[in-house]
Formats: sequence, C-alpha cells, structure tokens
Amino acid sequence: MLDALTVAVGVTALALAAWCGFAAYKDQPTKDWHFIGMAVVTVLAFAQLVVGIVRLAQGDEASEGTAIFVSYLIGSALAVPAAGFLSLAERTRWGSATVAAGAVVLAVLEVRLHDIWGG
Repeated sequence: MLDALTVAVGVTALALAAWCGFAAYKDQPTKDWHFIGMAVVTVLAFAQLVVGIVRLAQGDEASEGTAIFVSYLIGSALAVPAAGFLSLAERTRWGSATVAAGAVVLAVLEVRLHDIWGG
C-alpha cells in the first residue's frame, strides 16, 4: 500500500469528521458543502481501493491475508458514502453527526488497513 495515500485518506476523513461534528454541534444538517467534502474523501478512498487491488494483482500480499485486506478496502471505500446516504434521510443535526461518525470509522479503518498490509 502507499503510506502517503493511507495518511491522506485518514487525515481528510478526520477533517470531515471535525467539520460535520461542528455542524452537528451548531444544530445544522448536512449541506451541499459537506457533500463536496464527502466526495473528496470518497474519491481518495476509492483511489486506495484501486491501488490496493492493483498491488494484489501484481503479486504483493497482505501480511494478515488477502480476504481480510480486500474486505477492509471495500468497507473503507463505502463508509463515507453510506453515512452520506443516511444523512439524506435524517435532515437534522443527527445527519451531520452520522457523517462525522462515518468519517471517524473510515480513519480507524485506515489504521487497520495499514496494520493488515504489514505496516
């Protein structure tokens, strides 16, 4: 895996979590700007998914197993989009809190992906 990409995904996810957490604190639902932030984080997570699959296809192996690694890759790519979809159903401060929680989950998944790969 690319360490720089893993760090970039984790940092942007935590920034999104702080931003949406602040919106929830201010009693605001998710807004268009939040969805742009979610899109940026999601693009980075999908880039990591592609890089991970390419590395596996080139013959590299995760230290804790390919199935677990691919599962974590897919989960990390879908964490923020799932939270964003749920925030559309909950147009209150709890929608913003859901996105913040999803972004924190993504950051934790990034740490675990780094460990699984052999970091």
